[in-house]
Amino acid sequence: MSTRVRNAVAGLVAGAVLAVTGCTGQETDGSEDGPATSEAAPEEFTEQGLDWGACEEGASGTECATFEVPLDYDEPEGERIEIAVKRFPSESGDPAGSLVVNPGGPGGSGYDFADAAPFVTSDEVRANFDVVGFDPRGVGRSTPLTCLDSEGVDEFLGAEYDTADGSGDPADLTEQGVQEIEQSSREFVEACEQEDPDLMRNVGTADVARDMDVLRALLGDDRLTYMGASYGTHIGAQYADQFPDRVRALLLDGAVDPSQAPLEASVAQATGFETALRAFVEDCLGRGGCPLGEAGDDVEDGVQTLTEFLEGTAEQPLDNTEDGREVNRARAELGVMSALYSEELWERVRQGLTDGMEDGDGTVLVQLGDDLYSRGDPAAYENSTAMLTAVNCTDAPGPREVDAYEQAAQAAGEESPLFGPGLAWGALTCAYWPEEAVADGGVLTAEGADPIMVLGTTRDSATPYAWSKALAEQLDPGFLLTRDGDGHTGYRMGDECIDAVVDDYLVDLDVPEDGEACA
Repeated sequence: MSTRVRNAVAGLVAGAVLAVTGCTGQETDGSEDGPATSEAAPEEFTEQGLDWGACEEGASGTECATFEVPLDYDEPEGERIEIAVKRFPSESGDPAGSLVVNPGGPGGSGYDFADAAPFVTSDEVRANFDVVGFDPRGVGRSTPLTCLDSEGVDEFLGAEYDTADGSGDPADLTEQGVQEIEQSSREFVEACEQEDPDLMRNVGTADVARDMDVLRALLGDDRLTYMGASYGTHIGAQYADQFPDRVRALLLDGAVDPSQAPLEASVAQATGFETALRAFVEDCLGRGGCPLGEAGDDVEDGVQTLTEFLEGTAEQPLDNTEDGREVNRARAELGVMSALYSEELWERVRQGLTDGMEDGDGTVLVQLGDDLYSRGDPAAYENSTAMLTAVNCTDAPGPREVDAYEQAAQAAGEESPLFGPGLAWGALTCAYWPEEAVADGGVLTAEGADPIMVLGTTRDSATPYAWSKALAEQLDPGFLLTRDGDGHTGYRMGDECIDAVVDDYLVDLDVPEDGEACA
């Protein structure tokens, strides 16, 4: 008997320990030594002005504007695209400057993230800075790249492909299943090409960093203060590498390792998800009413129970009272995966698993999967998925041979049997991305920049802790702050010591002594 398997799209509080790499304890002096490695945009862009006005939606008191950038910085006189920006004004009314923020993705909306300023930044930070978020090129309210409509994205994310044993295991695709996933991946890229072939060739992170430098100039800041989470760390690292003399302070939280290609990153990401999965299962087993077992049961047994449940949804999908989509293994698995991003979601995922195992109701699980891919707004949903794929495939080259992805799925399955193979196959779209649109990728050093903080969480699911260590080592001025805990990213996640160290860095440019620890 055969069944189908999902096409997952790849990207990814205890005491904390601080390690510092690349600098010793110091206070930065604001010097501007070292030339920028990218030229500034022409004055017609950096002097265009921001016409701030009331936002159509979002937090009370926020202000919104748009500005233009070249579609292709090599042809600044050519086509222009629009960037949408939102400002959450400083609570003091007399800010020292702006803190530009990005929540990650790729495809996440910095514009919307600015609304969350009271939750993602401290009172001290908001007293000193306007919090400013922008939608990167191709995303949301900026000039968007849309590859599939909402129905097409639903089919893409919920697709299942032929397997030999009926379990829905992505590591066990039949020859027909491989052909099906090839076709699905190729059709996704062809849809991007048909929608906007020029934009799809100019959405890489290096271009986003140049757009952010235009924004810095328009905000009136001589140097950039920035907070990026997850993929947002890559934007910050790219900025520092291109414009080292314009760095004031960068917080890179839950870092991406820029030296890894998309397929390699997908395999590495499997380790983070496996660590987070076991933390979730262990916590569940320690509570009454856990659908995965009872207190005292082995974590291995709990993971096996979860695996068997998901295999069952491949044969018999769950009911869904929300809409007509069947909750097959693809959608049930996305719902479970959402739990691995934040401890705050664990209770809801436990409820979703209970509903599914006891009543055959997958409504909560499908809602969690929708949240993971921003499906609350169908328009944003279709665009964020397009940009997740487009940026991952643009920033670094991936293999062009399907065999490489099959081998990677097997390797990822050894690290994370439940999620690893799907993560590896999810990178297959990059095999069909236009070769001329793909950057070389590689290490970013930011030589000449002032100290840059990289914050890593030891049991981060989406961006494994090893990635934060690697980025801090690659950046010449990088230093690593470690949060020992669960969940994705570390700032404002419940550790007061970590938050205090971050605030002192962002506000006063204080860099902690080498070896200093949060107890």
